[in-house]
Amino acid sequence: MDALIMDYQLTLNSVLHRAETVFGGREIVSQLPDKTLHRYTYADMARRARRLSVALSNLGIQQGDRVATFAWNHYRHLEAYFGIPASGAVLHTLNLRLHPDDIAYIVNHAGDRVVLVDDVLLPAFEKVLPLINVDHVVVMSDNDRVPVRMLSYEQLLAAVDPADFIEPFIDEKQPIAMCYTSGTTGRPKGVVYSHRALVLHSLGVLAADTLALSERDSVLPVVPMFHANGWGLPYACALAGARQVFPGPYLDPASIVSMIERERVTLAAGVPTIWLGLLQYLEQHAESVDLSSLTRTAIGGQAVPASMVREFKDRYGVDVIQAWGMTETSPIATVSRVPSSAADAPPDVQTRYLAMQGPAAPLVDLRIRSGQEVVPWDGESMGEVEVRGPWIASSYYNDPQSAEKFTDDGWLRTGDIATIDSLGYVEIRDRAKDVIKSGGEWISSIALENQLMSHPAVAEAAVIAAVHPKWLERPVAVVVLKGGHSVTPDELRDHLAPHFAKWWLPDAVLFVDEIPRTSTGKFMKVALRDRYSQVLLERAEKPAQPVADD
Repeated sequence: MDALIMDYQLTLNSVLHRAETVFGGREIVSQLPDKTLHRYTYADMARRARRLSVALSNLGIQQGDRVATFAWNHYRHLEAYFGIPASGAVLHTLNLRLHPDDIAYIVNHAGDRVVLVDDVLLPAFEKVLPLINVDHVVVMSDNDRVPVRMLSYEQLLAAVDPADFIEPFIDEKQPIAMCYTSGTTGRPKGVVYSHRALVLHSLGVLAADTLALSERDSVLPVVPMFHANGWGLPYACALAGARQVFPGPYLDPASIVSMIERERVTLAAGVPTIWLGLLQYLEQHAESVDLSSLTRTAIGGQAVPASMVREFKDRYGVDVIQAWGMTETSPIATVSRVPSSAADAPPDVQTRYLAMQGPAAPLVDLRIRSGQEVVPWDGESMGEVEVRGPWIASSYYNDPQSAEKFTDDGWLRTGDIATIDSLGYVEIRDRAKDVIKSGGEWISSIALENQLMSHPAVAEAAVIAAVHPKWLERPVAVVVLKGGHSVTPDELRDHLAPHFAKWWLPDAVLFVDEIPRTSTGKFMKVALRDRYSQVLLERAEKPAQPVADD
């Protein structure tokens, strides 16, 4: 017996058609480099996206060819998100924060044929250009005057006859987009997404217990569109008909607050670094700021301190939604909300859930393995998170070492060390490469960091492992203080003492002006270990002596 259901392909063109016909009048707002605002609608975007598709075909781009973007968050980038895949080509977003050598490696490894570049980013891209071999560079600008041997985006679109767009047949399993990992432990690795994967991911983001996106939302994606598909928000918003508000290159707290106030943003999304800076800004300007429209903020990329969850809720009435995932998971794999069993629980219990990474998103499976054993969901047993699902990568692009990251039975090994409780709530304890192994026992650097950042004098904290002659590794805290605040190492250890076993407490506290970060906003702990390895080795004989960095 056969099922009598239509064989309807899950492709991005169906999302574009829905956005144009059902939500054609909904607005898309972009802040441009000169801080002026560009406004148009989903219907406008759809027409221009199809023009871009034809223009690329006129340049010789065929199904499966890679077209890269080197751009901030704005309406032209959104057109590329839809226009490139509309003809069967593959969107490849380039992380503009990487070193030029890494960007060049990624472009060449992916085989990009065309790159769309923001005019304000040309100085950065020109450092990459001599190292790559592409057919065309297209400059996205309001000014038709572009450098020699480059093409104007607007001129290409203006020269197109819209009637020339003929929607091709696209199998839902065809590639739609590529993203590369940040390469913190080696060369960046390419992840290739299918149409089916990103359509299903978009549906998952709309679910009530994930981000609950709807047509009534105005969404500010502070997360860059070049990072893990902008967390899937450009596609999910289009599917829901949500209004999109793009910040352009302005990611400072004052600009973000201004966009939230002026455009009545209901949902904002970004890494913890952004929101730590925003909270510090709000401390100084709380009386003049209106965040009344903002109902929730989605935070990911690094564990969210419980203190941040409390401050957003108690002082500003904003719910923090913590999401966890990675480039390989499209990227959302878990989302944390307060479970119904804790609906009437005290605020500290609810905050505890919100500070966890949460249960798996719909259609995603999770397990924790320690060695060869799958550990129980008891909230205590730790191991590496493994994940599978319809939007999870099964391999890396053109990478012979892919098998190392995938199990024999088809699960992705994430490299994150975590527990899962009886309700399915994941709590990331550390990265496998960052967890501190002291005397054979594990110490969670993330747990120490979050508690340190709950101290009123601490702006940021990273905890790293120092080599120790007896215990092999011991924790050391690297701390950035808030402006105008002071605290001693002993006071920070006293702040930690009620929450952790004595042997968990950092052997040293180093005060620094800033903590280096990766291109995606995470603490660059490799750089911290490299920078302080000598001083930490010298102090390893005196593990109980807290110190301040000179």
